[in-house]
Amino acid sequence: MSMNSQGRPTSPSAPSAQPAIKTVSGSRGLQQREDLIFETGSTTKTGVDLPAPKGGMDRLGGVTRKKSVGLPGLSEPEAVRHYVRLSQQNYAIDLGLFPLGSCTMKHNPRLNEKVARMPGFADIHPLQPQSTVQGALELIDELATWLKTLTGMPAVAMSPKAGAHGEFCGMMAIRGALIARGEIATRTRVLVPASAHGTNPATAVQCGFKVDEIKADARGRVEMDDLKSKLEDSHDIAGIMLTNPNTCGLFETDIREIADLIHEAGGYFYCDGANFNAIVGRVRPGDLGVDAMHINLHKTFSTPHGGGGPGAGPTVLSEALADFAPVPFVVEEDGVFHLVEQRSGEGSDAFGRLCAFHGQMGMFTRALAYMLSHGADGLKQAAEDAVLNANYLQSRLKTVMTPAFDGYCMHEALFSDAFTAEGIETLDIAKAMIDEGYHPMTMYFPLVVHGAMLIEPTETESKAELDRFCESLLSIAEKARAGDQSLKSAPYLAPKRRLDETQAARKPELRWSEPDKIAAE
Repeated sequence: MSMNSQGRPTSPSAPSAQPAIKTVSGSRGLQQREDLIFETGSTTKTGVDLPAPKGGMDRLGGVTRKKSVGLPGLSEPEAVRHYVRLSQQNYAIDLGLFPLGSCTMKHNPRLNEKVARMPGFADIHPLQPQSTVQGALELIDELATWLKTLTGMPAVAMSPKAGAHGEFCGMMAIRGALIARGEIATRTRVLVPASAHGTNPATAVQCGFKVDEIKADARGRVEMDDLKSKLEDSHDIAGIMLTNPNTCGLFETDIREIADLIHEAGGYFYCDGANFNAIVGRVRPGDLGVDAMHINLHKTFSTPHGGGGPGAGPTVLSEALADFAPVPFVVEEDGVFHLVEQRSGEGSDAFGRLCAFHGQMGMFTRALAYMLSHGADGLKQAAEDAVLNANYLQSRLKTVMTPAFDGYCMHEALFSDAFTAEGIETLDIAKAMIDEGYHPMTMYFPLVVHGAMLIEPTETESKAELDRFCESLLSIAEKARAGDQSLKSAPYLAPKRRLDETQAARKPELRWSEPDKIAAE
């Protein structure tokens, strides 16, 4: 919520701490050194030589290129090797455990990919006549039914394309309800816990509301006394945006009381569903008093996310908000599916349209394939295994590291830097993890925990892989506790050494220049 006041140097320390082995080529074993494509290729050559065209009419209207565009030319082997070598410098869920907390980087079953590529799903167009895409519309409708059943909510907007987009949808539905009540001018305040995802307050402001932060208590949950004090004068309360399980990896045990208090104040309860992976099949948000909640299909139901593909953030709505769901939405009549796309008739109360078309069809297909292959009992087991894995990881790591809060966690384990010796930062631990072959965990988030390290193993990791990860992290944690200064210069084995990330962020070099030009400048 607030800016992190903890300073942390990101430039490398002791330059003397260099790897023991250097190679002439710059490669390290099977990991090839690779320069920028501008350094590899030459602007004076091309990978394909074509003769100048003879005859014919110039149809470029006098804008024919008269000088080189400055792009390097590569042969086919050079181009292929360049990108293959770069790909070997990436970390991926197919390579190893991806410990990012609050992200749910779980395995994407290949079955989902096969189904998404089936003709009739992969090759349709949103502007086709609806009579020719009945199967796709039925799929959207069936997926919507699963989402409503799993959440205990009567309506769902399918078009939001990511988590923050889903938040925007839910808050716009709340705004629409307040407009219908004639209270949009007075109900302008939205309560947001200190441990909320950063998109929550941003979304509230984007929708025209003012944000009022609620403190976290010593257990990492909403401070109820602070919440109640902010509701004493409730005439301007529009609602609350709360994540459950929250960003500390904990279930908000007072959530039912929170919902009742908000409703008594005349507001609506928005729940951030980014962590739904921890409670699917165990808890229905609708039973907790939630009015709106987005669901990250790309986290809970395994569809690729991040660099792996677009997200999808359907938003379920309570009876109080169902009429304000955005268009378009799918309706079935006598076995025929059609889209309601206008704010008239069935869609007359809709707050509007979120995007040009109907959502992310590829993500819908993958998510439904995941649901059907697991079944309701399998989804429940996945949530239980995610919680089990996180608690196993917390139990093993707390022998050296310091859990941020007492007791069991949900789907992710949160640690503080209290165990580290003076001068050793969370950043140093994260960089050392690269040498062990792991992507670092989420660092310095949530901000309510000093030097936070948030780790989410998900349900897809085996005990053997969890043990391998724990042994690696424990070895680093022991060094951090002992004040081992070698951590300050990690990583040693990565393709590139530690960079000055602060300078890179403040003064990024976005355009390549030839070395002689740089020297001249």
